[in-house]
Amino acid sequence: MIQYMLLFSRQGKVRLQKWYSPLSMKEKKKIMRELIAMILSRKSKMCNFLEYRETKVVYKRYASLYFCCAVEPSDNELLSLEVIHRYVELLDKYFGSVCELDIIFNFEKAYYMLDELLIGGEICETSKKNVLKAIAAQDMLQEETENPRASMSLLEEMGLA
Repeated sequence: MIQYMLLFSRQGKVRLQKWYSPLSMKEKKKIMRELIAMILSRKSKMCNFLEYRETKVVYKRYASLYFCCAVEPSDNELLSLEVIHRYVELLDKYFGSVCELDIIFNFEKAYYMLDELLIGGEICETSKKNVLKAIAAQDMLQEETENPRASMSLLEEMGLA
């Protein structure tokens, strides 16, 4: 089970954080500060797994962002790397070559994608196609709520209004 997932820049700025285990805000900040410092100080040729407290931390750098998740010691590190990679693939597919600014300005979409992929720290959907369908449906729903006239005309076209 994933305990938490963090996305942060090379400068150490947290861009996204999702916690699946209950911790105080003070504890979360301490974990983020220590982990970011540890990961940023590692050389690029070093292993992407490290032990931190009672967890295994798995991280991967894509362009200017680090994707990091902490898992239980008995979990498979390679599977955790695959979850990170799947999330990056989803972001890439949705944003078209995702960059740090996409995460900053569309953080609600990034969180929504993560929530479609993981629930309670466990992977719930492995199909990129299904996740992207859910996100497209969410986008359509959001457009309809922002522009009620357009949704009315759509309903009229369908003969439902």
